Amino acid sequence: MKYGIAYFPNKKIQDEVNSYRKRYDSHYALIPPHLTLKDAFEADDETIKILVPELKKIANETEPFSITINKVSTFAPISNTIYLKVNPSQELQTLYDKLHSGKFSNEAVHPFVPHITLAQDLVDQEYSDVFGSLKMKRFDLADEVDRFQLLYQLDNNSWTVYETFVFGKEFI
Repeated sequence: MKYGIAYFPNKKIQDEVNSYRKRYDSHYALIPPHLTLKDAFEADDETIKILVPELKKIANETEPFSITINKVSTFAPISNTIYLKVNPSQELQTLYDKLHSGKFSNEAVHPFVPHITLAQDLVDQEYSDVFGSLKMKRFDLADEVDRFQLLYQLDNNSWTVYETFVFGKEFI
């Protein structure tokens, strides 16, 4: 089965992102707005039984931290994906690093660029128009990160939460 690890931002950010995703993101119906902490990976039930306690340990050792978002960026020319750029922080990088070491595969599919996708799979002209208008817009969004979710992919390619891991809790 395919799994991933993500953080779901607050409602204000979700609403802002969804106002664009409804129209411009081909994955809109498959997963809510999120910040990917670990790209999709294959795991069987036995592997998940090993990883869940490790995720609890990571959450227990992590203190809540803030994220801010001030602008739009893109992965062009690699892809026509437009996203809200989450400002890098040491806390976010440390969490990412923990999810890519130890019992977890440390092979990242892409370099870690903290972001929340607004648009993807756009044709070139639409991409240029949307990015051109969004890059002029100023965003002033913030959130308190105090948990992350282990997700799994359903047969229809949508994602759902397997388990939520709250920071600083003793649930081992």
